[in-house]
Amino acid sequence: MNFRIRAAQREDCRDISRMIMELAVFEKMAEQATLSHEDLERDGFCTNPLFECLVAEVPEEDDPKVGYKLVGYALYFYTYSTWKGRCVYVEDLYVMPEFRGKGIGKGLISKVAQVGKERLCARLQLSVLDWNTSSLNFYVAKGAQDLTAAEGWHFLRFDGGALDKLANEAPKD
Repeated sequence: MNFRIRAAQREDCRDISRMIMELAVFEKMAEQATLSHEDLERDGFCTNPLFECLVAEVPEEDDPKVGYKLVGYALYFYTYSTWKGRCVYVEDLYVMPEFRGKGIGKGLISKVAQVGKERLCARLQLSVLDWNTSSLNFYVAKGAQDLTAAEGWHFLRFDGGALDKLANEAPKD
């Protein structure tokens, strides 16, 4: 199958938003996906973008019944390790189901790795739901280490009321 991986552009945000919702439905967490395409435009296509994104596009003549030119995306941002320095974190990697198994996912993750290496990143990191064995196996087959098993790390989050409570406990200026 012919496809091309390229940097996302502002006008891609509607399709990226559509695919984010498709991923949220797949992950059984659709109610948590509240970001709009306007939010993506504001946060990713501004003076100091909070994320970068790659998209996978296919020629429309390859599958006109789908009706989409963009069939996958990888959304990522940069972090910093006090042990290793610059890192790239892949928040989402998604390929529409009818386009899986055609090298698009591999193309997206490889391109993020290439961008990370060009930016002198020491690591590429991501998380996978424990029940998503096909994705976990895909990344492990590419050389990823499962740090939960290997090193015992836990990925934690504060949000909603817990984030509010923690912020309210900050020392006063």
